[in-house]
Amino acid sequence: MDRIIPEKLKIGDEIRIIAPSRSMKILGEDVIKIAKERLENMGYKVSFGKNVMNSINEDFCCGSISDRVEDIHEAFADKNVKAILTVIGGYNINQLLDYIDFELIKENPKIFCGFSDITAFSNAIYSKTGLVTYYGPHFSSFGMMHGFDYTLKYFKGMLTESKEIMIESSNEWSDDSWYKEQENREFIKNDGMKVINHGKAEGTIIGGNLCTLNLLQGTEYMPNEENIILFLEDDDLVKNEFVREFDRDLQSLIHSMRGKNIKGLVIGRAEKEANMTENKWIEIIETKKELKKVPVIINANFGHTTPIFTFPIGGYASIDTTSGINIKIHD
Repeated sequence: MDRIIPEKLKIGDEIRIIAPSRSMKILGEDVIKIAKERLENMGYKVSFGKNVMNSINEDFCCGSISDRVEDIHEAFADKNVKAILTVIGGYNINQLLDYIDFELIKENPKIFCGFSDITAFSNAIYSKTGLVTYYGPHFSSFGMMHGFDYTLKYFKGMLTESKEIMIESSNEWSDDSWYKEQENREFIKNDGMKVINHGKAEGTIIGGNLCTLNLLQGTEYMPNEENIILFLEDDDLVKNEFVREFDRDLQSLIHSMRGKNIKGLVIGRAEKEANMTENKWIEIIETKKELKKVPVIINANFGHTTPIFTFPIGGYASIDTTSGINIKIHD
């Protein structure tokens, strides 16, 4: 299947906000206001799916399957919409996959961006249509008052410019509940990315949230690439069980991709309550024979800490650790 690269964002373009996972109902009015105004001040028009505030389920805080699918289809079908941002992540976007008109998406390619639970849909879109999607900030992310500059820089670089992007580490990072306390933030000095295995590699980027990506195993929605660079992260829902959970989830993914030639692995920074250390990452990687001869890098700026860079699922990455840490991406 041929890759489809969506047109870059231009000043004056319309961005549609949809909630294919959790509802916008869970966001504070201040976060919504800041996010909308920030995008508008960047020169974009902001519109919302008509079902974006719907929530019919207290456990998942999301709209019905039909409501969520309707907003997805309308966003892709609307010729005025040039980019689609998800409100936030959640738990059950994979419910939607069998109801999606992927031919409609293929015929109306445009930027689609989000992270976390959105992983299942972003990778499914690429698998079914060839459309490159983007693992980057949600609409809610734009409601962050402080510590957003790095995220914004890479969002703009990836979605508004047609060029190769060098990934560098942020100066600091945070893992606080910023959406509750905008003025009470804890920023931690960033020691940067670390190399577990050295080497050079090039390949197609597949990945996102590891446990969510694994929901696609054995389905028609899992990307089927031959030369892969995995970009993987996970949240800390399992707290002290993170190292065990990540280990077995990674092993499962490797099994499902056997023969697909994994060329490299970039791992996003874990949250503080995951209690991960460099030695724990080494322990995980050392048990994976398939990764012994490929470069592996940890503590990259993507995932559930902030800030994050935006990367293209279905795009290309090159890694070279022979002199420093060089990660370059382009769609």
